[in-house]
Amino acid sequence: MVVLIVANNRHLTRIWSRHLQRQGNTVVVVHSQADATDFMRVHDVDVIVLDLNLEKGSALAIADYASYRRPSARIVFVSNSTFFSDGSIFNHIPNAAAMVPEQSPPNDLAAIVEYHGRAS
Repeated sequence: MVVLIVANNRHLTRIWSRHLQRQGNTVVVVHSQADATDFMRVHDVDVIVLDLNLEKGSALAIADYASYRRPSARIVFVSNSTFFSDGSIFNHIPNAAAMVPEQSPPNDLAAIVEYHGRAS
């Protein structure tokens, strides 16, 4: 399974990446909208772990691009805010699979990615 992580926090992306790689996944980490769309333009992606509060670009623009370019890719949103905590993200993003707090244990995030990746 190919997992694309798009997030600000480099420390967390290293931790998430290691957990996902231990499960046998191919993991690519980027930190901007431009890098995420460039990657998806050329490569298939099964799951995108996407920081909703992305500093370099728009997470929603990445999700929109993924729904067009990689419609089978499932998106696991990660956030450190309560914005969209009401679940409305699922009304706006057709391939949204989950919304988890940024401070979720890495094993939990890996399990969520694995579950939704099998469904893609």
